[in-house]
Amino acid sequence: MCGRFSITLPNDAMAQLFSAVPANDLPSVPNYNVCPTDAVHVVTVSGGQRRLGTMRWGFIPSWYKKTNDGPLLINARGETIAEKPAFRAACRERRAVMIASGFYEWTRQGETRLPWYITRTDGAPLAFAAVWQDWSAQGVAAGTMRTAAIVTTGANAEMSEIHHRMPVILEPDDVGLWLGEKGKGAATLMRAAPTGNLSWYRVDVRVNSNRAAGPDLIAPLRAPNP
Repeated sequence: MCGRFSITLPNDAMAQLFSAVPANDLPSVPNYNVCPTDAVHVVTVSGGQRRLGTMRWGFIPSWYKKTNDGPLLINARGETIAEKPAFRAACRERRAVMIASGFYEWTRQGETRLPWYITRTDGAPLAFAAVWQDWSAQGVAAGTMRTAAIVTTGANAEMSEIHHRMPVILEPDDVGLWLGEKGKGAATLMRAAPTGNLSWYRVDVRVNSNRAAGPDLIAPLRAPNP
């Protein structure tokens, strides 16, 4: 799964990297502790143009009358996304890319949760496959909220040492296919990142709190692995 991540890339750099027109209300960066329900940076396509906009991390199905009418859907399983009522329409019609610099996962040592910070080995930003949904309380259009979930899949052999799930991380050449710019075949992208594409290292347990902030959250406790 993916339950916390960081974003350190400037907004204009994100827009340039993904060839997207930026919105005026993008979340502030850097943010070293992006948590569920936070505003996140998301790339979509509208009218043939990529757009970098803001969404709430936490997909809200159309039938929820309130934001907490059911579980908080921050992730969508790639294996069942095309079948689940909450996600199947979004998987067909509303795919997006959520941008991150790195993400956190946890292992356990007794009762202690030990956080790890995971990034691309080549230092490039992470492009998470995502789906989105417009939601409004009681169908009131004025209160529309754009919400998103990260698509996940089974972890590769390396990552499985930390967690059995991981985000679907798109390669640069696959972003257009996921966004629907290059025809069909997006289902083939719902796979784990190849071995060797990611590096990770332990970080301080301070990040266990969703209130923690600051660049020290991603400072390594020991040398990166591998």
